Amino acid sequence: MIASLAKFIDWSIIQVLSLLEPPPNAPGPRLEEALEFLKGPNFIPAESQPARVKFISSESGHFRFPTPRPCGSAENNVVYGRLYRCPERWRQQPVVVLLHGRCDVFNHWYRFPSIARCCNRAGFNAATLVAPYYFQRRPRRPLATGRPDYRLLAETTAQAIAEIRALAGWLLAEGCPAVALWGISYGGWLAGMTVCREPRLAAAVLTIPGVRLDPGFGELVLWRRIRERLQERRAALEVLNQTAFNLTTTRPAIPGGKILLIDAIHDLMVPQGATQELWQAWGQPDFWRLPHGHISIVCMTGPGFTHRVLHWLAPRLNRPAGQTSQT
Repeated sequence: MIASLAKFIDWSIIQVLSLLEPPPNAPGPRLEEALEFLKGPNFIPAESQPARVKFISSESGHFRFPTPRPCGSAENNVVYGRLYRCPERWRQQPVVVLLHGRCDVFNHWYRFPSIARCCNRAGFNAATLVAPYYFQRRPRRPLATGRPDYRLLAETTAQAIAEIRALAGWLLAEGCPAVALWGISYGGWLAGMTVCREPRLAAAVLTIPGVRLDPGFGELVLWRRIRERLQERRAALEVLNQTAFNLTTTRPAIPGGKILLIDAIHDLMVPQGATQELWQAWGQPDFWRLPHGHISIVCMTGPGFTHRVLHWLAPRLNRPAGQTSQT
């Protein structure tokens, strides 16, 4: 990928996302409440019960289950996903759970089904999961807009992690021998937080993960008022980055040899060096650096990239690595 093009695509998306930033007319951000919750035992409990999965369509694999962390939104209290099962004896095959990014319509609706088919041909089941407040889970009555609500952010993160763990627990209870996570961007951040609390996972792939909340994001925004509004959050984000929101402050619950970090060299949306810092903090697991930007690695990496990741996953999911070459 040409560096200037990759950076231009990222820069352009940053401008679009900044225009979606609402005016600061909501209640206060509840920073102290968020910090108390993040540092308490209820953020991510030690125990996790299997999800109560109900298939909406057995043939297509679409399923739902009640969230283990209910909130005030009825729509958000139902978790949706899809299980792409291997043609035969799916309960005897490992599972790769795919986690989408923020506003990631492309991956969740279009690219993940293609990746899932590659997983099936390689001898893996695949599952997708809708993160809290996305897609079908978006409340009919919008949440209050304006200033960020950090307590809500902490609760939403805890809910997402609880749902990932619940799905993994259900898959293992069904007899699947191993469960791995593959998260992209925001999904990579959630995968990282989950793998630090869930020793039952067999492997984790974090592609361009959000290592921490980025206080410098607004510096690239063209519009002065929006840029200043984003910069006003810097102090709060730096405080939150001293908690588990910053992946470098925690350590994985699985061996480093079962973790793969994938970085984009020309990324403008994740601070340069953040993924490498995570690599150092986590004991130097496998680390790939690709000549892409944040958006181009999401949208423009072809089947070869998927096959390479599955080839890496295969021995960690008790499959011969050469088997993925059939894809």
